[in-house]
Amino acid sequence: MLMRKLALVGLLSMLPALMVLAQSAEAPKLPDTQAGLRVTAYVQAFNSGDEQLMRAFIANNVAPSALQQRPVDARIEVYREMRADIGSLTLRRVLEAREDALTVAAQSKRGEWLTLGFAFEPAPPHKLLGLRIEQAEAPAASATEPSAPAVMSEQEVTQSIEKYLNDLVAADEFSGTVIVAKQGSPIFQRAYGLASKEYNVPNRLDTKFNLGSINKLFTQIAIGQLIEQGKLAYDDKLGKYLPGYPNRDVVEKVTIRHLLSMTSGIGDFFGPKYEATPKNKLRNIKDYLPLFAAEPLAFAPGTQNQYSNGGYIVLGAIIEQVTGQAYYEYVREHIFKPAGMNDTDWYEADQPTPNLASGYTREGLEGQSNSSARRNNIYTRPAKGSPAGGGYSTAEDMLKLARALETQKLRAANFRQASTANSPAAAGQPPAAFHGVGIAGGSLGLNAIFEVDPESGYTVIVMSNYDPPSAVKVGQQIRDWLKHIKR
Repeated sequence: MLMRKLALVGLLSMLPALMVLAQSAEAPKLPDTQAGLRVTAYVQAFNSGDEQLMRAFIANNVAPSALQQRPVDARIEVYREMRADIGSLTLRRVLEAREDALTVAAQSKRGEWLTLGFAFEPAPPHKLLGLRIEQAEAPAASATEPSAPAVMSEQEVTQSIEKYLNDLVAADEFSGTVIVAKQGSPIFQRAYGLASKEYNVPNRLDTKFNLGSINKLFTQIAIGQLIEQGKLAYDDKLGKYLPGYPNRDVVEKVTIRHLLSMTSGIGDFFGPKYEATPKNKLRNIKDYLPLFAAEPLAFAPGTQNQYSNGGYIVLGAIIEQVTGQAYYEYVREHIFKPAGMNDTDWYEADQPTPNLASGYTREGLEGQSNSSARRNNIYTRPAKGSPAGGGYSTAEDMLKLARALETQKLRAANFRQASTANSPAAAGQPPAAFHGVGIAGGSLGLNAIFEVDPESGYTVIVMSNYDPPSAVKVGQQIRDWLKHIKR
């Protein structure tokens, strides 16, 4: 299953949002004002997962003028999508506080940082006019927050990582594998916990873990290959390849670039239709399309950015149309095989697969925490993953991918560079150098990060069969220590 909302694969320019100090877990004190009280009530309603509580919040706190523009039912639909994307909100810092505006930094359930900007009526009772949520970099650590030593040796870092992970495992907060490599060679690699709690099978370095949205990187690489071969172009309209797509706005307005950069306006496939679909029915791209393809665009293509698993399903369909191969076959042949990734694939949930980690979650089926015990996530994920996520790999295979990217044996689609008309990528040529990758994925019972920083030479791979932010949290701490290594 996928991570429903995490940062896209990107070049190294996207890594600062990930490569920061873990922030204090202490919640900030909101101002004792109408705005502060309404934000507190919003977060409580959001995190409850109870749509009736959110309806009550909207009725009591949203300005009538705002409700005229967007009624309660439409707002509940937005809430439903946001809840699926974000999971829950933990407020971390107050960035701005006025009677008519309150901006806070928060983290999602999976550890990603967000900025929430609340706008209120300028006059009492200061009801809510609007809310803007954006992905953001983590704030810099304050003087009161813990930090790493100014300088550490590589040996001190690996010793710190080992102790940190041992403590997490003892507290049952981590299960999985970790590899930290320098110039492609591991300086730390360990496996922890159980791949199968039912049969007491330990995790190993070659255990296969669900990647979540990290699979989007494979889709980007495939698109980049087809662009280099002249079979696709960034500004091609979707209708050129999928003329029968059920939404005419998408056919006529959405480009390959929009799909890659999540600016298409195509939504997610998670939602009521997904929840009502037997997961054993989701095995191919054609099985996912009915969950979202006929839905109207959320905004005009290119005008906004919104996380879109649906857009990556569409990219997979385009790859199939252009190559004449099933998406899965194309990726195996043109990405996994050249990189030597022999233990990476989209394994089906009901087919026995040796050395594959089961996922374990503390969340209920509706996303509610209902027990301290962990249970198998098999009923929450599709029978087979997709171009948007849900495939499996090992930490060792992902290190092979890192080397293939660093040596440019494989290249990710550089759609950001392609936005510059005179850039090599805009002309369908490969980028001049590898600039790094940072991506994460996760959902119930799975979390993983994959980061390659050519400037420092370090690669960090963390794979977990526990809920987010189990891997993200470990990755954040490792990145912090790596920044303090003597050069």
